[in-house]
Amino acid sequence: MYICICKGITDSQIKDAVHDGSTSIKALRRQLGVSSQCGRCAELTKEIIDETMSAGMPAEANGALFYSAG
Repeated sequence: MYICICKGITDSQIKDAVHDGSTSIKALRRQLGVSSQCGRCAELTKEIIDETMSAGMPAEANGALFYSAG
């Protein structure tokens, strides 16, 4: 589904970018151009970021690395 009509950006592109580490609208704006024109897509973009991150992103994708204590 198209999220940003101005730039032709889909929800799949946003989800892929979030999985690649772009976890803020600012980062997605730099990477994809989302929400860089009229801004109407910003709220929905934020929802997609939140949903994607809460769906179980790997720890290293959000900038943190975790190691076993054992």
